[in-house]
Amino acid sequence: MSVQHGIWKIGDQPKALRPIQLETELLLEEQITKDVSILNANWLLIGRQVYTDFGKYIDLLAVDVTGSIIVIELKKHKTPRDVVAQSIDYAAWVEGLPSERIAQIYQAYAEQNNLPDKTFDEAFKSKFGSIPSEDEINQTHQIVIVAAELDASTERIINYLNDKASIAVNAVFFTVFQDGDNQYLSRAWMIDPVETDEVAANTGKKGVWNGEFYGSFGAAEGSRNWQDAMAHGFISAGGGHWYSKTLFMLNPGDRVWVNIPGVGYVGVAEVQHQALEADEYLTDDHKLLGVYRTVAQDGEDEAEYFVPVKWLHKVDESNAVNEIGLFGNQNSVARPRAPKWEHTVKRLKEIWGVR
Repeated sequence: MSVQHGIWKIGDQPKALRPIQLETELLLEEQITKDVSILNANWLLIGRQVYTDFGKYIDLLAVDVTGSIIVIELKKHKTPRDVVAQSIDYAAWVEGLPSERIAQIYQAYAEQNNLPDKTFDEAFKSKFGSIPSEDEINQTHQIVIVAAELDASTERIINYLNDKASIAVNAVFFTVFQDGDNQYLSRAWMIDPVETDEVAANTGKKGVWNGEFYGSFGAAEGSRNWQDAMAHGFISAGGGHWYSKTLFMLNPGDRVWVNIPGVGYVGVAEVQHQALEADEYLTDDHKLLGVYRTVAQDGEDEAEYFVPVKWLHKVDESNAVNEIGLFGNQNSVARPRAPKWEHTVKRLKEIWGVR
């Protein structure tokens, strides 16, 4: 697939900037290391040139808020299909790493780059606001190939692995432009990252989705408030596109089981309307305890998005259901296929008397 990038300099006469080739992958790697938002603002880099047990080096390793590990392979020119096989080999090695090894990889990376957060837990909390549990880290994986372009066979392989083999592989196409002494980098995803996030969430899970949605409600002081959600009938997410985007998976009639991370399950609801931005949803009639960002004040990416729901059962936080063995995930909305999700829904139905 040929993804064409173009940048024009605005003036009396628009001027197309000249695309150039990178002389080395090192420059691209350095730029991403300095600012991982070039790929994804919701990733935390944890390793660079990570040495594997079979004598190869992984260009970059990252982690997202769910604890999913992302293997990043960089290629400055057109990418042949054997790069996909190489990346899968790296992911197979990463899969076998215990959480303490992941922590060691980050610690070495932090020392090499003199980062302020010296431990994995410190860095994860600084980035995502919480310390992950051991069973959340390295349970799922994603592979991202960064390249100027792909050959046709590589594109077919990536689509097949996502669609048929449930292996989360994506590609990022980049182009560098020259404007005098300045250089600019543009990038575009081959597959919507929302789709590969969902594939990753179900990596290795052999079950069939039971039709029940999982919802994570990030209640926090000075932010969204669970009392508001109960009183006004909504679930919400915001503070970045990564957090709000999965709300758009929900449609009227869907059922969603709501968990407050670190607290427990607090309700089950039927969706009444698709997600709405705060400016559309909030009115003067909403007397709210929490604080919710709007598009007008904070922009579309940072704004809060609301899904109106009808509560089938709800409890306050002091009565949340939090038992060993229940499913947990940091995604705002998910379609889990893990056996643990089947158990969770069955158990909540028993406790709350929901059919």
